[in-house]
Amino acid sequence: MNTMQGLTTKEAEASRLKYGSNVLTQIPPESLWLKILKGFLNPLILVLLVALCFQVILFFLGQAEWFEPAGVLCAILIANGVASFSENSQENKASALKAEAEAKKTAKVIRDGLLKEIHVGDIAVGDVIFLQAGDKISADGVILEGSLKVDQAALNGETEEAVKRAISGYDTYEVKDLLNEFYAYRGTVVREGEAYMEVKAAGDRTLFGELALEVQEGTRETPLQVKLHKLAGQISTFGYTGAAVIVAGILLKTVLGGNVPEDFYGWIRLILDAVTIAVTIIVCAVPEGLPMLTSILLSLQSLKMAKDNVLVRKINGLETAGSLNLLYSDKTGTITEGRLSVVELATGNLHSFASLKEIPQRLANEIVNGIGLNNSATISGDAIIGGNSTDRALLSFLAESGCQLNLCKDKVLEFQAFDSNKKYSSITISQEGGAVTLIKGAPEKIIEQCSQYLDENGQCQEMTGLDELNCYLNQQSGRSMRLLAVAKTEGTSLNAPFTLLCIISIRDNVRAEAVNAIREVRNAGIQVVMVTGDRKETAEAIARDAGLLTEKTELAMTSAEMFLKTDEELKELLPDLRVVARALPADKSRLVRIAQELNLVVGMTGDGVNDSPALKKADIGFAMGSGTEVAKEAGDITILDDNFSSIEKAILYGRTMFKSIRKFLIFQLTVNVAAVLICFLGPMFGENVVMTVIQLLLVNLAMDTLAAIAYGSEPALREFMRDKPIPRTAHIISKEMFVQILLSAFYITFICLAILFVRPVRELFGTEDIIYLKSAVFATFMMAITFNGFNARTTHLNLLKGLNKNKNFLIIMLSIFLLQFVFVTFGGDVLSVKALSVHSWLICTLLAFMVIPVDLVRKMVMRKRQG
Repeated sequence: MNTMQGLTTKEAEASRLKYGSNVLTQIPPESLWLKILKGFLNPLILVLLVALCFQVILFFLGQAEWFEPAGVLCAILIANGVASFSENSQENKASALKAEAEAKKTAKVIRDGLLKEIHVGDIAVGDVIFLQAGDKISADGVILEGSLKVDQAALNGETEEAVKRAISGYDTYEVKDLLNEFYAYRGTVVREGEAYMEVKAAGDRTLFGELALEVQEGTRETPLQVKLHKLAGQISTFGYTGAAVIVAGILLKTVLGGNVPEDFYGWIRLILDAVTIAVTIIVCAVPEGLPMLTSILLSLQSLKMAKDNVLVRKINGLETAGSLNLLYSDKTGTITEGRLSVVELATGNLHSFASLKEIPQRLANEIVNGIGLNNSATISGDAIIGGNSTDRALLSFLAESGCQLNLCKDKVLEFQAFDSNKKYSSITISQEGGAVTLIKGAPEKIIEQCSQYLDENGQCQEMTGLDELNCYLNQQSGRSMRLLAVAKTEGTSLNAPFTLLCIISIRDNVRAEAVNAIREVRNAGIQVVMVTGDRKETAEAIARDAGLLTEKTELAMTSAEMFLKTDEELKELLPDLRVVARALPADKSRLVRIAQELNLVVGMTGDGVNDSPALKKADIGFAMGSGTEVAKEAGDITILDDNFSSIEKAILYGRTMFKSIRKFLIFQLTVNVAAVLICFLGPMFGENVVMTVIQLLLVNLAMDTLAAIAYGSEPALREFMRDKPIPRTAHIISKEMFVQILLSAFYITFICLAILFVRPVRELFGTEDIIYLKSAVFATFMMAITFNGFNARTTHLNLLKGLNKNKNFLIIMLSIFLLQFVFVTFGGDVLSVKALSVHSWLICTLLAFMVIPVDLVRKMVMRKRQG
C-alpha cells in the first residue's frame, strides 16, 4: 500500500477490528435503580424501614390504620427517590453535554485516496491525517511529511511549543518521550505548519486514552458526606435506643403501678401499645427530609452558580468547595491572564508608559513601525494568528490602541528573521525618500550598539546613563518580565550605530480580579499554593504580585527541591509552602496525597490531561473551561472562564450551602427532639398518643421539604468568607447549635405538654375534649417550629437581616402557616384533629411565638460569653 494513499474504507474497518476504535472508553455511571437500592442502606432510611415493618405488623393486628404504614412507605420512597433522581439527572446532563461536544469533533484523513473529513471516532490505525494550524490532533502517530509546532501543554503542562518533523528511514524515537521530534500525540494542538501523520495508536491505546482511563477511578467521601453519615448513625442509634427505653419504661410503669395484665392477651395488648408508641418515637427521631436535603440545596445553588461561570459537574463538588483547607492552583490562565501582554514601555531616559495612547505622536509612530512591521504575526478579522507568542503580544498591544490600521506593509523593502546569534530581527522600510532599518530583539545586544535614543517627545538625545538603564533592566527581569529593545538606524547597514526607541516589558500578567480573589480566599483561612512549570524566579515574581508571597517565612520550592524531601519533611514545610516551580504532574499527585494524609480538604485546579490524576485524587477538582475533556471529566467543577475569582465564588457558594445545611439541621432536629420528648413524656403523664404517626410524618416530610427549599435559597453573603474552614472530622452539629436545638426543643415540648397536663393552660381553651386539646397541641407544635425557622436562619439578633435577599423563605414560611391551618381545620379523622376556634388559634399563636424571644435571650447570653 502506498502510505500517502491512506486506507480504504474496507481496510479501515479491518483495522478497527484488529486495533480497536478511536473512541475513548467511558466507565458507565451507576444506574438509577442501583442508586435507589444503595439509598436504602442509608442509616436513616434503614430506621424508617424498621418502623415500616412494625407498622405493617400493627396494621395486620388491627392496631394501625392502613394509611399509617402507607405514610411511612411514602416517606421512604420520597426521601430516597429525590436524592437518587437528582444525582442521576445531573449525571445525564453532564453526559449529554459531553456527547454533544464529541459529536462535533472531526478530522481530515486520506480515505479511499481522497481527502475527507470524518468523525474522530471513525479514525483507524493506519489512517493518514492531514494536520493544519489550529487542529487538535485526534490520535497518536508518526509524521510522514511536513513539519509542525505543537502545543503539548495538555499532556505535559509545558507552554513551550514542540517541533515535530517528518521521519526518515534512519530516525528512531521513544513513544513515551513527548519531546521526540517525529511522534505526535492525541489531545495536543497544532500551532504552526502543515503535515501528514500516520496513525499508530487509537482510542484507549493513545497516551491521552491511557490517562483518561486512569482518572475514572473512585474518590474518597466528601467532608459533608463524612459528617452526615456520622450524624445519621447517631440519630439512628438515638431512635433505636429511645424506642427500646420507652417500651421498657411503659412495661415498668405498668408493673410498678399495679396494673399488671391478668392474662396472656392482656400482655399482648400492653406490648402492642408500647410498640406503637416506640414506632412513633422512631418516626419522630428520624429527619426524613435529610437524605434529600443536600440534593435540593445542590440543585438550587448549581443554578445560581451557572450565572457566575461555574458549572457543577459532580453534585458533591459544591459542598466540598466550602470545606477547603488547601487549594493548589495553576498559574497560567487562572492567576494570570494566560497570554503574554505588553506591561510597560520605557524610553532611554526611563520615561515609562502603560499604553501607546499615552505616548506623544512622533515617538508613537516610530514604535508602531518598530513592533508592527517587524513582526511575523498578522491580524485576521478579530484574531491574531501566526508568529510566536511575543509577536502576537506586540500586535495585540497595537490592536488595543487601534494603531494596527497605521501599518503600511507596502513600504517594506527587506525583512530579516530572528537570528539566534545576533538575537534580533530587522526590517528595512522606505521612509521620506530614504531607507530606515528597524531592529527588535534582546536589550543587551541592541543597547550596546546604541549611540542615541529618542526621548518621550521623539527628540534624539545622546546615549548616557547606561548604569540606570541596566538597573531598570535588572529590576524588570526580577519582576519576571520578558524584555525587548526596539531601535532604528538610517540606511540598510546593521553595523551602523542604532537609535534606541524603547524598552518593552512583556509578561503573562496577573489578573487584576485574581489578586482580590486570592486575598479573600486567604482571609477565609484557605492556604493557596501556586503550582507552575515556570522557573522559580518567574514564579516568585508572579506570586508576589498576586499576593501569595507576602511574608519572609513563606516558601517557594522547585520540583527538584521537593524530590529531595521525604514525605514527613514535606508535611512539616507544607503550612508555609506558597509556590511550587518547575512542577511535574507527579508533583501534583504527591502534594494532594500528603495534604490528605494530614486530613486536610484539598482542592486542585488543572486543564490538561497531565493534571487529570491530581484533579481526580483531590477532594475537589476545578477543571478549566478551556481545558481538555479528560480534565473536565476528572474535575468536580468546571470554571468556564478559567478565572481564579470564579473559584473564589465556588468556595463562597459551597460555604453558603454548608451554612444552609446547618440552618436546616437546627430547624429539623429541633422538630425531631421536641417530637421525641412529647411522645416519650406523654405516656409517662398518662396520654399514650399525643401526636399520631401520620401527623409526625406530615411535619417531618412535607414541612421539612419546604424548609429545605427555603434554606436552600439563602443568599451567598461575603461574611461567610471571614469564617475559618471547618475541619473534615469536626461534627456537623457544633456546641452552639446543640444548645440552640435543646433549648428550643425543651420550650416547644413544655408548651405542648402544658396544653394537655397543666390545668391553667388547658383552661385557656375552655374545653376538656381531649381530641380538641390534641388538635391545639398539633397546631402549636407546627407554628412553634415555623417561628423557630426564623431563629435558625441567622446568628444575628436581627432576625430580619438579609431576609429581603431570600423572598422564598418568607413565601414558604407563610405557606407552612397556611398548610397547618388547613391540616388542623380539615384533617378530620385522617389526622385525628378537630377544627379550632379563633380564640384557640390566638392562644396557640402566642404560645408558639414565644420561642423567638426565648432564643434571642440565648443569643445575647452566648454573645456576652464570647466577647
